[in-house]
Amino acid sequence: MLCSFSTPRSWFRWPDSPSTTLVSNLRTRRRLFDHPASRESVGAMTHEWECVVVGGGAAGLSATLVLGRARRRTLLVDAGEQSNRVSTGIGGLLGYDQRPPAELYETGRRELEAYPTVEYRVGTVVHGAAQDDGFVLSLDDGDRVTTRRVLLATGMEYCPPELPGLEPLWGKSVFQCPFCHGWEMRDKRIASLAAGEEAVHSALMLRGWSDDVVLLTDGHPQLDGRDIDQLKAADIIVDDRRIAELIGTDGQLTAIAFNDGSRLERDGLLVEAPLRQRSKLAEQLGATCTPGPLAQDTIGIDALHRTSAHTVFAAGDVCTEHPYVAGSIAGGAQAAMIVAQSLLAEQFGMPYPPE
Repeated sequence: MLCSFSTPRSWFRWPDSPSTTLVSNLRTRRRLFDHPASRESVGAMTHEWECVVVGGGAAGLSATLVLGRARRRTLLVDAGEQSNRVSTGIGGLLGYDQRPPAELYETGRRELEAYPTVEYRVGTVVHGAAQDDGFVLSLDDGDRVTTRRVLLATGMEYCPPELPGLEPLWGKSVFQCPFCHGWEMRDKRIASLAAGEEAVHSALMLRGWSDDVVLLTDGHPQLDGRDIDQLKAADIIVDDRRIAELIGTDGQLTAIAFNDGSRLERDGLLVEAPLRQRSKLAEQLGATCTPGPLAQDTIGIDALHRTSAHTVFAAGDVCTEHPYVAGSIAGGAQAAMIVAQSLLAEQFGMPYPPE
């Protein structure tokens, strides 16, 4: 069964939570809009914010930074639900390679302090609705904010298989992305748990990092003769035993126990982990979601990060079939540039979309 894997806040505590000073500076202080462009826009608009960015992960922080530098009145609402928050390190992110995700997010939050039109708020947007020429968003603390634009960057919830012992290993020695964790598993004993078409692909992928790879089917092989020959040629063993539990200590997998009482010693395990929306906000705002290869409900966007809902934008994992931190940072920045230009089009008649 998938998606029964829960991620309670009590389990996924930030290893380095936002500092008290930072949250106080960004959350409780209303910014003063002391430059000419902001004074003019405040006088012309009835909305409290020009853009509310929902989600404080890589995409949301990146978008908010760009909007702050563009002098747009921006509220960032961060629920602290970043999907990689339990990972030991970010693999393959230039400048932050192998460093804890919390460091990236803490740095991003601190950088926002330099921009007077930005406010950071810890919380969750629980409901949203279109109103007049903008939106009304309700937060979990009972507050309601109005905005001209919404940028969805809430990320996705990963749904790994329901296996006893998986939770404390997830994001460390049990993972869903070989490019994020493969280097740490190099030359170690690795297994892949997959079925169907994905089984052969995932097992062969791991051969780029280790010569000792086992494909676990958990009693559901679904492999034809060609598949078996291909795996055999790559020196990959196929194991059809049913899995009972994962065994490990301090986040490190040591063995996989089977129903027959036997064990297979392994250092790492690649699993399939479909994605799903963790928020109903996209649906409430009228943005269309469609199923894809990895996600049950990816938000559809065009080349300008616009959703099917007017003036609602999206960036990051919520709208991609290839989730990774570097892509989310880039997507957040790109979406923010379009949001800023759409506001300028309203304010000054600038051609939009950009020609």
